[in-house]
Amino acid sequence: MIAEGQRESPLPYGGAHHVASTLGQLFKISTWGESHGDAMGVVVDGCPPRLELSVDDIQKELDRRRPGQSEISTQRKEGDRAEILSGVFDGLTLGTPILIGVWNQDARGKDYEHMRTKYRPSHADYTYDAKFGIRNWKGGGRASARETVGRVAAGAVAKKLLARDYGVEIVGYVKQVWKLAAEVDTDTVTQSEVEANIARCPDQDMAVRIIERIKEARKDGDSLGGVVEAVARGVPPGLGEPVFDKLEADLAKAMLSLPACKGFEVGSGFGGITMTGSEHNDAFYNDGGRIRTRTNRSGGIQGGISNGENIVIRAAFKPTATIMRPQETVDSDGNPTMLEPRGRHDPCVLPRAVPIVEAQMALVLIDHALRHRGQTGDL
Repeated sequence: MIAEGQRESPLPYGGAHHVASTLGQLFKISTWGESHGDAMGVVVDGCPPRLELSVDDIQKELDRRRPGQSEISTQRKEGDRAEILSGVFDGLTLGTPILIGVWNQDARGKDYEHMRTKYRPSHADYTYDAKFGIRNWKGGGRASARETVGRVAAGAVAKKLLARDYGVEIVGYVKQVWKLAAEVDTDTVTQSEVEANIARCPDQDMAVRIIERIKEARKDGDSLGGVVEAVARGVPPGLGEPVFDKLEADLAKAMLSLPACKGFEVGSGFGGITMTGSEHNDAFYNDGGRIRTRTNRSGGIQGGISNGENIVIRAAFKPTATIMRPQETVDSDGNPTMLEPRGRHDPCVLPRAVPIVEAQMALVLIDHALRHRGQTGDL
């Protein structure tokens, strides 16, 4: 029986309810929490034992993602102080599940009271209602970019394991905002260059222009999108699984699962369509006993498997959906209404998306590295 005024569950009686908040097969993470709930976090399952790990390792990455860190980000003030609640003893991982939590301290649910029944354009409000028949209207709940707290925390663990066991280094940066594109050498770019400005763009001259453009958009009550590029250096050949778990396929899923991410490229990406096969092919050569390619238009992945060259990916993020301008919409009954701007939001998500993209890349790479080790005994 369904009470009057109550929506029938979208799930049939006896039907299975699959909640897709888990990523990975051997190095597996499950994020939890809502944007304006009590806390956010992640469970990391499958991390090998005896990895040195401290709160500081995680905090360093969370500080790069947290809100309120600069004049061009949201002014929500969250310290995002990490707590490791299980899986670590005497500074070493135990090989058991690692639970990492962050308390929400500056959540203002009242800022969203007027959106209780209104659907925000280009948000997940309507689609969550359509799927579940219920949604957390305070800040978007699970659909909020705040969910990525858990991903970045888990990514810190993955990065440390990749560096220790494989010598892998991952550097992400803002490649483009709006129509402003940076020139970056993926072979030499460093994190210190990326962190030298609040735009997280290693092209320092272009960073100045990007910062001014973001300020302009904020002043106009508008928002901007762009591209985060990331390079993984030192990745050994052999990572990736034919046919459906190709390395670039899993990287694409990891990136496209991020809030506001609408596009993914690896290597030459869509630009490769303007070349012929003879121009695009990466020729092999023997570099002192190591098989290399003279160019890297494949982006370090061929046949879905890493070839030992730098893995270069790009993730495109749409302009932030929340803007400080009145917008036409409808309420949950389909009645036309106006949505008045309120709350604290990023005019451009790109600078804060950099550590998130790095984290997702690290999570996919360590999962495939462990799968390769289990399958072949190598690495």
